[in-house]
Amino acid sequence: MRKDITVTAEVRNSRGKNEARRTRSAGQIPAVVYGAFQDPVSVAVDPREINKIIRSKTGFNTIFNLSIAGGETTPVMVVDQQIDPIRGSLLHADLKRIDLTKRIRVTVPVHTTGEPQGVKVQGGLLEIVTRSIEIDCLPDEIPESYTVDVSTLMIGQSKRASDVGLAGSIKLMSAPDTVIAHVVALRAEETAPAAEGAAAPEAGGAAAAEPEVIKKGKKEEEAPAEDKGKKK
Repeated sequence: MRKDITVTAEVRNSRGKNEARRTRSAGQIPAVVYGAFQDPVSVAVDPREINKIIRSKTGFNTIFNLSIAGGETTPVMVVDQQIDPIRGSLLHADLKRIDLTKRIRVTVPVHTTGEPQGVKVQGGLLEIVTRSIEIDCLPDEIPESYTVDVSTLMIGQSKRASDVGLAGSIKLMSAPDTVIAHVVALRAEETAPAAEGAAAPEAGGAAAAEPEVIKKGKKEEEAPAEDKGKKK
């Protein structure tokens, strides 16, 4: 989704770990801009602005303007990031130029709404299987998210990727039969009788074990008597 956001950037003339450290010490992070059949450009950007975009509702699907000092201003998307594993801070970002006239593939979140009849009436359980789908569309057509109504689902029924309503020229790239959500029967009622049945053999096993112990004890008591008879 295209947003009216402009992030400024400065060109980095050198690379390497030392340069990256100096960039971060100055309150910025290293980034690279590429794509649209143009040469890649190493830049430095404000990590707070990039984090704000990534954490927004549109996340990585946000198209914003990148204004490079002394150079181009172009629409871009964040396509990758490097995070500090200890501090959780943003260390690096990959920005891709977007040609607004050409189609792109993106992954869009899918949410569910409503309480299924299979839950209210039949006592089933709603399971969310897939939370996103992949689509092909023009950059300006990227939706923030999709919502699927599951209120009519009964036990054994499901909503699939093909049930998601796509507008405009958007094409579904995920497998049409990909399950978004379905209603299943609770298994607690099925396992309860099995658990009771399993307790009976344990009791029987304990009862059967008792004569074996007694029998074993008798043999041990009878053994000396037999030995004495042999000696005589």
